[in-house]
This record gives sequence, C-alpha cells and structure tokens, in this order.
Amino acid sequence: MVPPTGRLIGVEGFVMRSMVLGGCVLALALSGHAAGADNVLIKPEEAALPPSTNAPKVPLTTRAITRRPDLTLVSPKKAVTSPFDLQFKFQAHGGSSIKADSFHLIYLKNPTVDLTARVRPYVTASDVEMAGAEAPPGQHMIEAKISDSDGRESSGVFVLNVIK
Repeated sequence: MVPPTGRLIGVEGFVMRSMVLGGCVLALALSGHAAGADNVLIKPEEAALPPSTNAPKVPLTTRAITRRPDLTLVSPKKAVTSPFDLQFKFQAHGGSSIKADSFHLIYLKNPTVDLTARVRPYVTASDVEMAGAEAPPGQHMIEAKISDSDGRESSGVFVLNVIK
C-alpha cells in the first residue's frame, strides 16, 4: 500500500528495495564491470584483423653514449592458455628514472590497435603486472615502448603465443 506521501511501508517497502538492489547488481554484472571483466588484453575481433604491413624495424644492436632503459617481457615466455599473466620489467640507467606514464602497448595489426588503456592500471615505474590477461588463441605480435626521465626510449616487439 502506498500512502499519500509516496513512501512504501512495511513488507512491501522491503520487497521493493530488495528488487531495486537486485536489479542494480544484475545491471552492473551485465555491463562488464564485474570483477575480472577488465582483464581483456586482446578482443577476438581485433585478433581477426589482418597482420600489420608495417612491422616496426627494431635494430638488433645499438650503440650510444648513454643507455636506453631496459624493457623485458618476463611473462609469458612460452605458449600459454588464456587467461595468463602478462609481465614486463623496466630498468633505467645513468641516474634516470622510468616514466611510467610513457608506457605504450600496441597490437601490430592492420590497423594497429592501441592496448595501452587496457594495461595502464597495471603499470608502475618498475614493471607491468597484469594477472589474468585474456586473449584469443593465436600468435599475437605486440610492440611495447617505455621512456626514461632523460627522454631515452626503448621499444621491443614480442610475440604472445596463446593456445587453446
């Protein structure tokens, strides 16, 4: 029963509040903001794109007076099933420090897909640690970039081999 004030009373009010709360929880779960839904690294429709025609040319050896930061893919090192742990390590040299906000991760497809926003919450000044990263089966070529406080940039191309 609804009194003239428009407020529900008694059992009916409790049931109505429970229904509204349940609806909110269901809407949140269906919207993809539930726990674990934010770990998609590569979407199936992105994996279906054609390979990049402009694969970056990474020099095999470089010589310089100052050293660029080290950028190493720690995990995965071999073929993995999805979900998997994605981990990069960074190391600055010569008294400089890593600029965490300079990290970029690009999926080398045509057109390229910027994955940076998906990994940004997992980036620190020393590494990227994304537990439970999801990607469809296949070989996925990605390019990672990082800069230090002196403006020196390192990049590397890595292949993630995801099996069923």
